[in-house]
This record gives sequence, structure tokens and C-alpha cells, in this order.
Amino acid sequence: MSNVAISGAPEDQLRGPLEALLHDLAEIGGLPAKAMSLVGETTLAHLKTRPDYAVTVHNALVGFIEVKAPGKGADPRKFSDPHDKDQWDKLKSLPNLLYTDGNAFSLWRDGELIGKIVHLDGDVEASGTKLAAPTTLAPAIDDFLQWKPIPPKTAKKLAQVCARLCRLLRDEVVEQMALGNPGLTALALDWRKLLFPQADDAQFADGYAQAVTFGLLVARSRDISLSGGIDHAAQELRKSNSLIATALRLLTDDVTNQEVLKTSLATLRRVLDEVNWRTISKDKPEAWLYFYEDFLEVYDNKLRKRTGSYYTPPEVVSAMVNLVDEALRGPLFERAAGLAAADVIVADPAVGTGTFLLGVLRRTASTISEDQGAGAVRGAIEAAAKLVIGFELQFGPFAVAQLRIIAEMQALMATTKGATPAIPDLRLFITDTLGNPFVEEETLGQVYEPIAKSRRDANTIKKTQPITVVIGNPPYKEKAEGRGGWIEAGSGGSLVAPLDRWRPPAEWGVGAHGKHLKNLYVYFWRWATWKVFGSGHYSATGLADQDEEGIVCFITVAGFINGPAFEKMRDDLRRTCSEIWVVDCSPEGHQPNVPTRIFQGVQQPICIVLAARKLSKSSDEPARVRFRSLPKGLREEKFTALEKLSLIGS
Repeated sequence: MSNVAISGAPEDQLRGPLEALLHDLAEIGGLPAKAMSLVGETTLAHLKTRPDYAVTVHNALVGFIEVKAPGKGADPRKFSDPHDKDQWDKLKSLPNLLYTDGNAFSLWRDGELIGKIVHLDGDVEASGTKLAAPTTLAPAIDDFLQWKPIPPKTAKKLAQVCARLCRLLRDEVVEQMALGNPGLTALALDWRKLLFPQADDAQFADGYAQAVTFGLLVARSRDISLSGGIDHAAQELRKSNSLIATALRLLTDDVTNQEVLKTSLATLRRVLDEVNWRTISKDKPEAWLYFYEDFLEVYDNKLRKRTGSYYTPPEVVSAMVNLVDEALRGPLFERAAGLAAADVIVADPAVGTGTFLLGVLRRTASTISEDQGAGAVRGAIEAAAKLVIGFELQFGPFAVAQLRIIAEMQALMATTKGATPAIPDLRLFITDTLGNPFVEEETLGQVYEPIAKSRRDANTIKKTQPITVVIGNPPYKEKAEGRGGWIEAGSGGSLVAPLDRWRPPAEWGVGAHGKHLKNLYVYFWRWATWKVFGSGHYSATGLADQDEEGIVCFITVAGFINGPAFEKMRDDLRRTCSEIWVVDCSPEGHQPNVPTRIFQGVQQPICIVLAARKLSKSSDEPARVRFRSLPKGLREEKFTALEKLSLIGS
């Protein structure tokens, strides 16, 4: 047991008697002598995420003990002191936690009281040898010491377990950053240089916690044991996933960081080591469909609103994929195989958990199976892995996207029951889609290379790779000035920021509404039109314009369809494109009843827009715009209409 600094605080005087009591009760409960260890923490009153004791049995972590001053009680729900209340808000994420003030004991799991609070007979400060324990104390302590992680049986339960522990890890990092922890501070500086230049400490803590949590999840999906430590898991993971393994190693490699974050890191490792991936998924890729959504609901539901990210229902994804496939087969592009054509490259610039790319892969498999037979699907999916590209900024959804796409590809490529086909490398990248692809990345050393390479490769694609289709559900966030990266700020000098192409001239008299362009979804629309159509390429890059063709298909808020400040955006789209299809998904208007909404958390009107450009399109001939509206009514009725939606006749 580590040395404990005695501060003179009342609760510190309980440590010796408490340790003796627990050792006695452990032996009464049948544990061999010295099987249980109490690892005490030095008293640091300002720390809110570290309980007073970590408890191990046979060297395996079983839980934590928080000791309060006599008289405070053992029901943290009733604490009035702000420090104690804030501490409970964090510690209730732990799966096995014992509270005591010397007079009472209570057992908590995931914030829920187990059994009843046990009160001793007498007062720990006044009763002396007359202090007695009721018969219910020994069973309560035995229950605490016998704890073992319960393997989650469903993906939703796993998401909830991960979310609670990820939240605790985030809170520990936030706390340590506020204290100026040198190891984490240095790590945050490198993190910003490599990936997220504008991330503040809270955003770094969030990125750290999600990267570690989902890194451990990916390790378990590869049947990598966590019992040997996070370092060992990261090393094993490098054999199949160098990017996530590198992030996991970087974030946990420092021994000092592991020590200050040990409450959450040790618990994560202990709990997730029990995860049986196959039991949860039953080898069905769709088991992970709502995983990140379920995770965010528990982890931080406000994070979704802050980032502007909303999960896209599969019915919407299927409809959009079908529309793009139909457009590719039509007279504009004459690709008979649609999305399965060998020269069609598809990108999702905000890939999230991979839903749109999954839709593209399924459509490809369906087309090949119908045209060439089931035996040709495996080769087609292997080829398609090189033709679908995803960019994502957050490690959490990025990891889920990898898990889902790998599982889907294995299912589509399987030819023999029980055989697991080798999966080709995926073109998924951790990067800021809106970042400047023409800047040289700062070198931070070989240990960072897999992450740096991911960003370099993404920038190479953004600079030089022709993209036929950009599809997705980009984030939407108002008042996003400063978050548009290169699209908003440009490269400087005589070069023009890509977004400037959509700023209305002063003589149009709509300057007062220009703030509406400062929205994340507008930045993504501008990136997509630059990447697919090449619009404004020379003015933004100084490189010669190219005659490009392709499709952009997004579902976004509908303000740009007829709102002020978007006149130049609409003008540019019509000059650039050959055909534009608009699907009004919110015929009820602004703030419709929640059951009618495609995205139930979004009150603004929503639309799907497919903009297509063929080669040699003249800017003097405006695109023909076709408009469709989904029926008023419940979202399920809208999904039915989307299933029947076609470009023909619209």
C-alpha cells in the first residue's frame, strides 16, 4: 500500500481503522490473507475524479472507496457541499464504488444504490469500543469485493458503459489540464499541431478520452486482451490498425499520465477486457448502426449540438444513394453500372460512423450481383475499397466507421460460411476536411508518423485525386466564423478564399445577411463544389482550372434554397451545374412537430439537394432546377415516400 500523507482532515483519521476493518471483513468473506489490497491516494482535496482508495483482489481491480468526514453520511445524493456534489457527479460513472463516513457504508454501481445504506450502531468519533456493525455490513462489503465486470450483451449497453467511463476519463484530463500537468500539456500542444490547431483544453480532453476509449474498443474487436496493459494492447493493435494504435499509444504512453489518470484508465481496461465482440454483434454489421448515437446520449448529449452532427436515418441514406446511382446511370454520365462503375470515386467529407459509405458499398454489391452473379461480388467489393473515401475529424465516430465498414465488407465478401475474408486497406482518414491541403505539415517525430501520414494522404487526395461523387450529411452550425479553415480563410496573398466566390457583391444589397454564410454546412458545400466541379480552382490555388464532372448530394438545412445571403451561392451552382434536384424534407415549415422531423433534434427545415455537372458545361446556360416535396405527416410517412423517390418525372 502506498504511503498516505496525513493532512489532519477528519476523514484521514478514518484510514487506519477502515483498512483494518476491510481486511477483517475480507477474510470473514473467505478471501485469503493479503488477497485484497487497498491502494490509498495521497490526500489532494482539490481533486474530484480520484477516490481515496483503489481496491484490488488477486491483483485485479474490483472497485474504489471514497471516504468522507464523519457526519457527512454515505448518501452522495444528499451532499450539500459543492465539492462533494461535483465529485459525486463524476464518480457515479464508476461501476463499483463504496462510500463511507465511518458511520455508514453504501455501495454504488453506475450511479445506482445497491441494496440499502448500512448504518453502524453508535458514532465512530464517540462510541469507541462500543461501536458495533449490523449483520448487513459484512454481506455489503463482500458484494463490493466480489465484483466482476458484467460483459455487455448488446451494442447499446456497451455504448452506455463506454460513455460513462469515457466521460470520467475526460473529466480527469480536464482536471489535470487545469492543474498544469506538464505531460498532458505537452501532449496537447503536439495534438494541436498535428490534428486540431484550434482545440482548447476541454476539446483536447474530449478528443483524448474518445480516442483512448474507442482505441481500446477496436483492440477488443480484434480479440486483443487488455489484461497485459494498454501499452501491450496498442502494440498488438499496430499490426492491423496503425493509426488508432498510434493514437492509443501516444495518449497513454507516458507513465506519469497513466498515474494521474489511473482511476478511469484502470477501470476502462478492466471493464472492456470482458467485452466479447462476437456475442454482442452476432456477426451482424447492423449491430453498430446506432452505437455512436447511443454513446453520445450518455456521454454528452450537448456535444452533438455543439458540433452540429446528427445521425442520418438509414432510410434517408438509402434514398440518397439511390438518387446518385440513378443520376450516374442517366444521360448526364451514362455509367451503366452506376456507383459500381470502375471509374466512380465516392467521398464523404464528414464520414461520421460510415453510414453513407456503407450504403454505397451495399449498392455496389447489389448491382454486381444482379449484373454478374453473386460470385463476382467479392472482387467488386475489394476494388470498391479503393474507390470510397471518408474524412472525419473525431476519433470516436472514425473508429466506429472502421468497425462498421470492416464488418460490412466481411459480410459482403464472405463466400464460405465461417471463413473471414481479408479486408483491403480502407481509405478512411482522420483529418479536417476544411483544412488547407497545400500547407506543409509540421514534423513531430517518428512516433507520430501514422497519424501524420493519414493527414498527408488526405491532403494528397484533396489536392490531386479526382472525385466523382461527394455524398453525406455535413455538420451544420450557425455562427461558425473561424471554423471554416482554408475554405473560409484561403491561402493568403493574391489567392482568394474559396468561400469568397459565394459572397454577394455590395451592389446586390444583401450584405446585412452575409453572416448566414458562416455556417458549417455552407463551408462543406463550398468544399464539395470546389473538389468535384473545380469551381474557383484557379482563384483559390493558382493552379489551372480543369474541366470536371460529377455529383454533390447532401442533406442539410434548407436556408440556402431561397434565403438571403445565398444569392451568389445559388447563382454559382446554377452556372456550374447541368442539373439540380431539390427535395423538400420539411413541408411543414420551421419548427414542425417533432414526430414529423427527419432529424428529430433539428427544428429548421431540411432538404436533400443533388447537384450534377457534366463535362464541357457552359456557365452561360443555367442548370435546370427540379423540385420535389415529401408529403406532410410523420417521419415514417416521409421515409416511405423517400423509398419511392426517383429523378424521373421530377
